[in-house]
Amino acid sequence: MKILITGGAGYVGSVLVPQLLEKNYKVCVVDNLMYDNGHTLIHHFKNPKFKFIKGDARDKSLIEPLIHNFEFVIHLAAIVGFPACRKNPDLATSVNVDSSRLISSLLSKDQGTIYASTGSNYGIIENQICTEDTPLNPISLYGRTKTEAENIFLNENEAVAYRFATAFGLSPRMRLDLLINDFVYQAINNKLLVMFEKSFKRTFIHVDDMAKSIIYGIENYDSMKNNTFNVGGDFNNFNKEEIALMIKDRVDYYLHFAEIGEDEDKRNYEVSYEKINKAGFSISKTVQDGIKELIDAAPALDIRSKYKNV
Repeated sequence: MKILITGGAGYVGSVLVPQLLEKNYKVCVVDNLMYDNGHTLIHHFKNPKFKFIKGDARDKSLIEPLIHNFEFVIHLAAIVGFPACRKNPDLATSVNVDSSRLISSLLSKDQGTIYASTGSNYGIIENQICTEDTPLNPISLYGRTKTEAENIFLNENEAVAYRFATAFGLSPRMRLDLLINDFVYQAINNKLLVMFEKSFKRTFIHVDDMAKSIIYGIENYDSMKNNTFNVGGDFNNFNKEEIALMIKDRVDYYLHFAEIGEDEDKRNYEVSYEKINKAGFSISKTVQDGIKELIDAAPALDIRSKYKNV
């Protein structure tokens, strides 16, 4: 099977690509390398099943003649996270919505597609556990653009839309703007973490499990298509204080809970993963697993460099 991945040099894509190649899929990545992240794919160029095209997922002149050469399309290309979207809202809307509208319009009925959506679509949902039927309440431009794109794919195609939990863990295209990755960085390098609104809950997924879920969706597409799934694990639902204390068990740092001030990221929700579990997929890596690997890898990372989206 031939698979096209938009944004395949990014945080998730650079973990997904080697997993697909290992299973003997033919993989083509389209990525504009806006984060100077081509190095994440260098070692795949010796594999004859791998192809890379430097280009933009919004470029119709590129995507239209290309897309029909593939049985499956994985749409990862996006401006990810509320800070990056807030920094450049026009770009975020263009990439997150317009690329989705273009790709959706070009897909044929015999092509499969998985859209990487987000739990950020839920926004603030208090006193209940979010299921796929919970009304969406995105509170950021990021959540709003991903919600709009998700609806495009579901209304126009028999897509699988994955509402991923908040990612964490090591990737060739490392990101330190993700909550767990950021907390570990601050604990190790600053020896200090100042936390606002410690009770805010979030749900988490290791980037390895994100990649595995996409492969599961490809291999079980007929039974999963035309559906939305929360992707994560019930055992990875935590509030911010709990995450910080897990890190403190392994790293000696000063943790301060600020009573005055607020976190710009207001997301606060807990999620059920019963539907994806019933479909046959479950994650395997815990938050504790990710914290340990991040701590172990810290000496090898140039933490001050380009590993942020903003």
